[in-house]
Amino acid sequence: MSRKLAAEFVGTFLLVFLAVGAAVFGIAGGVGLDGAGPASGTVGVALAFGLVVLMLAYAFGPVSGTHVNPAVTLGVFLAKRIPGREAGLYMVAQVAGAIAGAALLKLFVSSFGVTDQTGALGTNAYDNGAIDMAGAFVLETVLTAAFVLVILLVTERVATPAAAGLAIGLALTTVHLVGIPLTGTSVNPARSLGPALFEGGTAMSQLWLFILAPLVGAVLGALVWKITRVDSVDEDVPELADASRADELGK
Repeated sequence: MSRKLAAEFVGTFLLVFLAVGAAVFGIAGGVGLDGAGPASGTVGVALAFGLVVLMLAYAFGPVSGTHVNPAVTLGVFLAKRIPGREAGLYMVAQVAGAIAGAALLKLFVSSFGVTDQTGALGTNAYDNGAIDMAGAFVLETVLTAAFVLVILLVTERVATPAAAGLAIGLALTTVHLVGIPLTGTSVNPARSLGPALFEGGTAMSQLWLFILAPLVGAVLGALVWKITRVDSVDEDVPELADASRADELGK
């Protein structure tokens, strides 16, 4: 268990520092000594989130499953793939990792002469003129549901495990391409909590939405998964049933 929790802590730390860091350090403004280089922009930050999760999926997947997100852990728990106590410990490790990652980001922008290109340490918000509170709640719920649904489906026993990390990384990239212009994209309560703690002010007052909506989205994603999943033994799909029987006989 200690190795699983360490993997979740380190994984979430890296997600916040590297992916949120891509926004904090370079989503806007020129880069380079002359300031003439292009900023990473929305696409660059979305890719950063997807690539970091892809990297972590293959690095820590065999250890903990690489949830690095309380909403994902909730979805996996609802799918009955992890016991409640373990899910709770995962969430604690994820929140701790996110806080550590955000602390390092804060150190860079407060002590190392680095400009925060987001102006708010990469926090999420719904009063930025792009979307209202109700819209943000619906958006974060739907994006999280889609992300959790993909994770649950591609990690099924009848799926292709070797490709699961790629699918999950691409799914996270996609939801960020949609959400960054509107809320900054949370879909992860730990990712939102860490930076908000160090930014304070508005970020903290709006944090509730970016904790609650992803958790609601996880529940919705798990419900849709139960409706759309392919059972490991499905008599309506003979080739799957035969393959499952052969697998059972081989044990």
